[in-house]
Amino acid sequence: MIGYILRRLALMVPTIFGIMLITFAIIQFAPGGPVERVLAQLQGQQEGSLSRITGGQGDLGGGAKSGGSENAKYRGAQGLDPAFIKKLEAQFGFDKPAPERFAKMLWDYARFDFGRSYFRDVSVLQLIKEKLPVSVSLGLWMTLISYAISIPLGIRKAVSDGSRFDVWTSAVVIVGYAIPSFLFGILLIILFAGGSFVQIFPIRGLTSENFESLSLWGKALDYAWHLALPLTALVLGAFATSTLLTKNSFLDEIRKQYVLTARMKGLTERGVLYGHVFRNAMLIVIAGFPGAFITAFFTGSLLIETIFSLDGLGLLSFTSIVGRDYPVVFATLYIFSLLGLAVNLLSDLIYTWIDPRIDFSAKAA
Repeated sequence: MIGYILRRLALMVPTIFGIMLITFAIIQFAPGGPVERVLAQLQGQQEGSLSRITGGQGDLGGGAKSGGSENAKYRGAQGLDPAFIKKLEAQFGFDKPAPERFAKMLWDYARFDFGRSYFRDVSVLQLIKEKLPVSVSLGLWMTLISYAISIPLGIRKAVSDGSRFDVWTSAVVIVGYAIPSFLFGILLIILFAGGSFVQIFPIRGLTSENFESLSLWGKALDYAWHLALPLTALVLGAFATSTLLTKNSFLDEIRKQYVLTARMKGLTERGVLYGHVFRNAMLIVIAGFPGAFITAFFTGSLLIETIFSLDGLGLLSFTSIVGRDYPVVFATLYIFSLLGLAVNLLSDLIYTWIDPRIDFSAKAA
């Protein structure tokens, strides 16, 4: 097993390299980089000043046409000093060739040195640390609540397969899976957050302004009050998937020969279910917990964070991509990829812990 773990850890290096290389290459061809963004803002300020001076009578002397030939790769850079543009390129690190910039980025990231944000004047690690509590809250609670609902429900559906209970709960599960979480979130806002009906729940932040002055019990209630609507929207789709997974896993085990043998020995249905079937059936469900948490943690809450004004990692990544804040984009991608690979390895180890019969090292050999 140690050899298998070492091989998996070694494979993480080329995997991370490939992910970063492909992303870096795509970024090179993406229009509107950080330098162009700053130049466009400066040009817009200049045009606004000229418009105020001339009363909005157009440009003076066709300066936009004459300046374009000097700096063709930066649209909107007309009228700006070329030396200033070169200095701006050096400030963002674009004065060096792409291979040199990529090599430096890999060396820095190997030491977990992610630099500073282009436009926020703060280190990337500090920025991620500030947004982490929101994403952890959403990801952790969504995973725990969805598992707490789906496992008992999936077991009950498997035991009563084909019954009226199984049919109507399957309909509810399918409808829940079909409704996108962000649409359900909008519906919750309309109904319960002052959209058109009543205003019971807040739609901004994780805590109230007076959070620090509340008692311990008051803080817990305030925290749950703010998370109620976004978690409800997220859990709707998450519990549907894990419910069907649990049901199918239990059905597969219930139909096996060892279950029939246990019944013939005189064991009760409850004894067969929880003494024999449960451990084998829950293997795939429990082992998938880390992956489900990571998925919810990093990717599942982007739209929910936006709708409910929750400033987490999902929203940070999206705004950084739109704003061409490349240090934040690459750092979050690197961290997410690294954690994703580590979680995959952890899931395999959980498999072997739950069922010692599984030996990945033997298969790898």
